[in-house]
Amino acid sequence: MNTGENAEALRKITDLTRKCSIIILALHFYVYCYAAFQAWHLTHPITERLMENLHRTGLFDRFYISKLGALLLLLVSLVGTKGKKNEKLAASSIVTYLGVGLVFYWCSYWLFFITAPPTVVASVYMLVTGIGFLLVLHGGALLSRLLKNKLNKDIFNRLQETFPQEERLLNNEYSINLPALYNLKGKLRRSWINIINPFRGLLVAGTPGSR
Repeated sequence: MNTGENAEALRKITDLTRKCSIIILALHFYVYCYAAFQAWHLTHPITERLMENLHRTGLFDRFYISKLGALLLLLVSLVGTKGKKNEKLAASSIVTYLGVGLVFYWCSYWLFFITAPPTVVASVYMLVTGIGFLLVLHGGALLSRLLKNKLNKDIFNRLQETFPQEERLLNNEYSINLPALYNLKGKLRRSWINIINPFRGLLVAGTPGSR
């Protein structure tokens, strides 16, 4: 059930998954740009022991394993993403974000073959990989939003249509009759909101922006 508690729990899970993805990527930078971190004096014995334990998990045995793990966790976190509904979302822009992001994210590996000081190589590598990560994050969020828009179509308002409404004017000496317009099968039709007996219980409800 889509209750407030379930929505809050889902949000916490997605936030935690995304943070784990960022942590894995940061550890990847530390392992494979270790020479630069040494030059920057950003190493510590506690970190060394932590990395020794993490190496036993096999996560950093191959260059691509940790990057793939960070990317998969990022994609999982995007499954529960909710954003502002936008009917103008274009699939082409989403593909562009994801495509460019994945190219930056994976092809940054070739920067290690550049002949330059380790600090320069590490800085450029982390920058390019980080940009790719953010582009994938943005494109994935848009894709998740687009899929929700496509799957959560209102069956009672498909193609901006509404159900047939009262078009007759029903009045008496106490009635309140309000003229209205509604869309039916692509045509704008006139209708009447007939309040035949205003002395009985009357409730007017609507969300902000309704009319």
